[in-house]
Amino acid sequence: MSRRRLLIGGAAGVAGAAVAAWAIGADDSPVLWYKPATVSAKTERKKRPLPSRNDQIANLQAGHVYDILIIGGGATGAGCALDACTRGLRTAMVEADDFASGTSSRSTKLIHGGVRYLQKAIMQLDYEQYKMVKEALHERANMLEVAPHLTRPLPILLPVYKWWQVPYYWFGIKMYDLVAGDRNVKSSYYLSKKNTLELFPMLKSDNLCGGIVYYDGQQDDARMNLAIALTAARHGATIANHVKCTKLYKTAGKLSGARLKDEMSGKEWDVKAKCIINATGPFTDSIRKMDDSTIKEICCPSSGVHIVLPGYYSPEHMGLLDPATSDGRVIFFLPWLKGTIAGTTDMPCNVTHNPKPTEDEILFILTEVKNYLNPDVEVRRGDVLSAWSGIRPLVSDPNKPDTQSLARNHIVHVSPSGLVTIAGGKWTTYRSMASETIDAAIESANLKPLFRECQTDGFLIEGAHGWTPTMYIRLVQDFGLEMEAAQHLAKSYGDRAFAVAKMAAMTGKRWPIIGKKVHPEFPYIDAEIRYGVREYACTAVDMIARRLRLAFLNVQAAAEALPTIVDIMAEELNWSDAEKKKQMKDASEFLANEMGQMVNRASRDKIPINLSKDEIQTYIKRFQIIDKDRKGFVSINDIRRSLKNYGEEVTGEQLHEILKEIDTNMNGQVELDEYLQMMSAIKSGHVAYSRFARMAEMEEEHHERETLAKKISVERSGGGL
Repeated sequence: MSRRRLLIGGAAGVAGAAVAAWAIGADDSPVLWYKPATVSAKTERKKRPLPSRNDQIANLQAGHVYDILIIGGGATGAGCALDACTRGLRTAMVEADDFASGTSSRSTKLIHGGVRYLQKAIMQLDYEQYKMVKEALHERANMLEVAPHLTRPLPILLPVYKWWQVPYYWFGIKMYDLVAGDRNVKSSYYLSKKNTLELFPMLKSDNLCGGIVYYDGQQDDARMNLAIALTAARHGATIANHVKCTKLYKTAGKLSGARLKDEMSGKEWDVKAKCIINATGPFTDSIRKMDDSTIKEICCPSSGVHIVLPGYYSPEHMGLLDPATSDGRVIFFLPWLKGTIAGTTDMPCNVTHNPKPTEDEILFILTEVKNYLNPDVEVRRGDVLSAWSGIRPLVSDPNKPDTQSLARNHIVHVSPSGLVTIAGGKWTTYRSMASETIDAAIESANLKPLFRECQTDGFLIEGAHGWTPTMYIRLVQDFGLEMEAAQHLAKSYGDRAFAVAKMAAMTGKRWPIIGKKVHPEFPYIDAEIRYGVREYACTAVDMIARRLRLAFLNVQAAAEALPTIVDIMAEELNWSDAEKKKQMKDASEFLANEMGQMVNRASRDKIPINLSKDEIQTYIKRFQIIDKDRKGFVSINDIRRSLKNYGEEVTGEQLHEILKEIDTNMNGQVELDEYLQMMSAIKSGHVAYSRFARMAEMEEEHHERETLAKKISVERSGGGL
């Protein structure tokens, strides 16, 4: 075995030297490996006020001839809009739903070069894969610099459980650093078993040899997408969400315009454009077929499911990579906005506007996560706070005669009529994809931009200009915001956080002075709802999913905050009572179907409640006796107090066990429906014994004895008068 490990380690070293020599020789110059970063944050903050959505719609209807009309408001579409308008082209962008409503808000939240792709490049001596990784690493550096408030470097731990894998993984990660060159975030390093467990104490320690830590970036994807779109708007682009393209027009065989429909008002109109860009992700083929109904489909959609678990599942500042799951996929386990993201899966699917996570995919992720965590961290189905599915638009390249194989990178294709399609790729490379797309549009439509070259490398995004890591302190001191809320505003809005804070309502308390929370467990405040409307939020779903990230973090909390959010939006948008009800219904359906609430509930409700009316009344009575304060739930303190009444002292671990057996929501509280579920399970034999149920019986018996004693006392008192 030791000889085998030695051979593998030696082979890795030889392969490393060979690949390094090959990669350096493959470039035009070895210097390019260490080429200084061209990223240099630039551009002054635009003073131009953000036009309202009504103004944007009016501009689209004004009869202008646009140089470029972009269909699709995801990361790529927004990137194209920013690239085009900063080159001096008259630009319009429309999105049928909301900005980032599709795949762009449902990512793993990583900004990365692709460790897996580099592994393939080395093992297969694939220069194309190497170039793809190198480009992505440059874009990673760019995103971290141009939007520092929405991004952060994130160390990711790769745990190693076999000694021979230490040099193998170490070499691979060092190559990742080497390819990044001066654009590297921070250097990777090896950790001993002891140090690995100090940094990631939840990790399984059995057979652990150590860990290798490397750095990538992390972002708030939906808000990044929105910030790019808002930056384009401030630089002159006309952008509108909830505006659908229903038809393409041609003049002499070339595209000349489109029919648009405002999904909010139902109004339709025509717009003229010299060039039309299709940046619709999974819906690429639907726009291509508007151009030519006879073309073959190129999109091969794949579903990627992620789940969010409580923050205690991972350290706040370190992620984890499982490089080889049971079926060969890669699973990331990452801290994000005080929660923990785990994913992703990769399953063929149909293209849909409303992708749903499935129970099988959720259980697969939980099983893989469980393999890496120590026994103290019990991986529970009820800990899934939200779950979502994003459709990854893998594509075959229509530029090649053989369209059977999927493109490993993005493709840019210009049809005979001039439709420019950008498809595939990944979030990290949105800017370089946009640059290539606008280059193709300029050439195909013979456009005359002010600047021929792309202007967006190092171009600061909305909120970045005046942001500093300690900016939140000014928000606390100047406005009287709670520190957690101030930190959240600074990270989400950058230097625009001051504009948000000015809209905050007084709390009526000594502290904080302003900023009413929309949910007690999260830092989101009322002012964000009002500001979100100015960021083009038109529906309650726009708000809970993409202006605030509440739906992605905790689907139950989002449902609880929904009435408050709808009330504030109704004030801003003048909604009628009927419209408020519609928004509540639509948002509730979104949470149930697309954010995992329905599968969470279905998992919990597998055991039916088979109780008679009399039994239900009995159990409700018992529950209410324990819930002395009429809170609607029983807390761990109620349980401790109840047991203490009978002289039964319990340890914290025992209390945890009692709560765990019945707290299916995993929120530290036992609600009435959970109690009835447990009693039904006991009756049906699914659960043999419940300490909590026995405690409720004892409380009822004690309560009845007390009631009887009082009755006797009253009767005796009455008899003595």
